[in-house]
Amino acid sequence: MKPSYLTLIASVAFLSAAGAFALAQQDKEHEHKKEEGKQEARKLPDCPVMGDTVNLAVRTETDSGPVYFCCDHCIGKYQKDPKKYEKEVKEQREILHKLPAVQTTCPISGKPVDAEVSIEEGGHKVFFCCKKCPETYKKEPAKYSGKLAAGFTYQTKCPVSGEEIDPAVSTKTADGHVVYFCCGKCVEKFEADPEKYGPKLEEQGYKLKLKKKAEEKKK
Repeated sequence: MKPSYLTLIASVAFLSAAGAFALAQQDKEHEHKKEEGKQEARKLPDCPVMGDTVNLAVRTETDSGPVYFCCDHCIGKYQKDPKKYEKEVKEQREILHKLPAVQTTCPISGKPVDAEVSIEEGGHKVFFCCKKCPETYKKEPAKYSGKLAAGFTYQTKCPVSGEEIDPAVSTKTADGHVVYFCCGKCVEKFEADPEKYGPKLEEQGYKLKLKKKAEEKKK
């Protein structure tokens, strides 16, 4: 028996609905995988002392670069016996190397970098504050490797707009931490209500005690 006209319409409608459902499921799976990829790319390393996830706002400087911890208490323990934690620090740096980062300070002077002054090294650009510093660096690059590593931030997104940061645009929190932004207008918004933007910084690994500077001065 030949299918009726209504049967054909019903069949087409069913197949269309099934196709739409399948495409919707594929889209959901794709979005889920994208989100998983983002989380994996943003995976933070562990504290070498306690083994808990690090707070990138808590660190100490060493000749080979910064070491990050879960809390201030762990810094003292590490400094008493750094060799004890060599394996953990190496693992921490391997994970950090996979995270997006932006160089913000010159390895020679420690001053903010100038985007127009750089050299190529190992397929990457190294930035400096002025035209004199590259020559100093090229004479003994190993001497400045620790300071170069310390000159990067993993806070690559502006906490206000979500745009890429401009290393030249920053402010210090009431307790001295540097926060970077895409533009001056975002600095003003942040300083007016720092706590509002805390979650965006925490997403990037920086847990800060954010208060208005005026409130901090009242204490």
